Amino acid sequence: MATTPLLQATDRGLYCAAGNFFIDPWRETDFAIITHAHSDHARIGSGAYLTAAPGVEVLRLRLGEGAKIAGAAYGEIVHRNGVKVSLHPAGHILGSAQVRVELGGEVWVVSGDYKIEADGVLPPFDPIRCHVFVTESTFGLPIYRWRPQAEIFGEINQWWRKNQAEQRTSVLFAYSLGKAQRLLAGVEASIGPIFLHGAVAKFVPAYEAAGARLPKTAHILDDKVRCSDGTALVIAPPSADNSPWLARFGEVSAAFVSGWMQLRGARRWRALDRGFVLSDHADWDGLQDAIRATDAPRILVTHGYTEVMVRWLRQQGLSADVLPTHFESQSDEEAEAPPPKADV
Repeated sequence: MATTPLLQATDRGLYCAAGNFFIDPWRETDFAIITHAHSDHARIGSGAYLTAAPGVEVLRLRLGEGAKIAGAAYGEIVHRNGVKVSLHPAGHILGSAQVRVELGGEVWVVSGDYKIEADGVLPPFDPIRCHVFVTESTFGLPIYRWRPQAEIFGEINQWWRKNQAEQRTSVLFAYSLGKAQRLLAGVEASIGPIFLHGAVAKFVPAYEAAGARLPKTAHILDDKVRCSDGTALVIAPPSADNSPWLARFGEVSAAFVSGWMQLRGARRWRALDRGFVLSDHADWDGLQDAIRATDAPRILVTHGYTEVMVRWLRQQGLSADVLPTHFESQSDEEAEAPPPKADV
């Protein structure tokens, strides 16, 4: 093992000195490896970027046409000054990846954000054996345990049909990159027409180019929505809630799709008719399963309920510590509702 850490926390982000690169830096760097294109992980301003090949186009939409972005196939080894780097499926959003870093036989894996349940849209999470595993803990409390997504989609379809019978347009609020496309792929499209907010629609071509099978949708034009006579489903970002944009649909039933809907009171906080519990992050059990599958003796925990997770892992006999990060403005949908106190 090396006498100094292979990866170190700095004021710019997680840094590999031997390879001279950063992973998901929160400030400008010469070379950044990006786990996924959510803007709390992908920041504008670095000289060059590397990401998983399926995520190149969504990252370009985030960073702009002028960004210098290269893509690597999952499992492809990229050499950086003698350091071996490879990207492996994380199951979070299109192109999301765990970053495997190897030097002199020592292996670190940085998970980024991930989910364990296969969603039928993305390559599933691929656990990688390593010496040090850097894990997120967005939902790192035992109260967060997800039901199978098939059950949730069954409830969404039932809710949509009920709204149709009452001639109310069904509006699902979900984060525009990742969750919205997962919903589009999972709902029963034969129920009625589906309309997408522009912030959601702009990412759809990248998903289709990567092989996702998504149903036909329509642009939101007032005449088309009126003709749907309350039968339609609209998928929109949370920012559209309580906006003048929503008034064009007439009478609606609005629901929010997020892991935070597991919390009693979260739906009331957003003044919604329904809340559906569906997350693109691992739940408590999923986090434990992922950590065990790496067989890593050392765990670094970031992004979420870090102290709770570290305490639990230490009780299980693992070496675990918090890895401080500076993700100052989360854009992930899981930041759209207030989390509970960590002692619940």
